[in-house]
Amino acid sequence: MNADQTSSTHNDELQSLETHLSRTLKRVAPPSGMVERLHGRIQMPNRSEITLRLTDWRRLLIVFGGVMSGMLLLVTLARAFYYLAGRRDVM
Repeated sequence: MNADQTSSTHNDELQSLETHLSRTLKRVAPPSGMVERLHGRIQMPNRSEITLRLTDWRRLLIVFGGVMSGMLLLVTLARAFYYLAGRRDVM
């Protein structure tokens, strides 16, 4: 069996699965008024407000530094838990 036959078999299986799911899953309409409430709650700032926020370099750097620090903290905690879980299996 070469790569082309394997690929076509995989595509056939995927297509049959998609067909089965499209038949069993039905579209659900959102409750009336929900879209209007969400549209009212989401506020898109105008163009001048966006450019004003991007030109504030100090705030932008603080936000970027905060995000990077948070990610570094998450990676450090994940590595610590992985190390502790690995050590527990050895004992």
